[in-house]
Amino acid sequence: MKKKFKCDIDCAACAAKVEDAIKKLDGVNDAKVNFMMQKFTLDAADDRFDAILKESIETGKKIEPDFSVEV
Repeated sequence: MKKKFKCDIDCAACAAKVEDAIKKLDGVNDAKVNFMMQKFTLDAADDRFDAILKESIETGKKIEPDFSVEV
């Protein structure tokens, strides 16, 4: 399943770090954090999507405390 969300992130370098970390999570097929558009796109396993989304947001916040996603 692939879904897009509005997000808040402060800089392109932070977005790249968050994106790389989320891509390494189990169950994530692909992830994009677009600083310019303030969009977060997550492509993950359908059966665990909500849990993976939650883990992705938590991972992003560990790297960049100001990272937030409107679910």
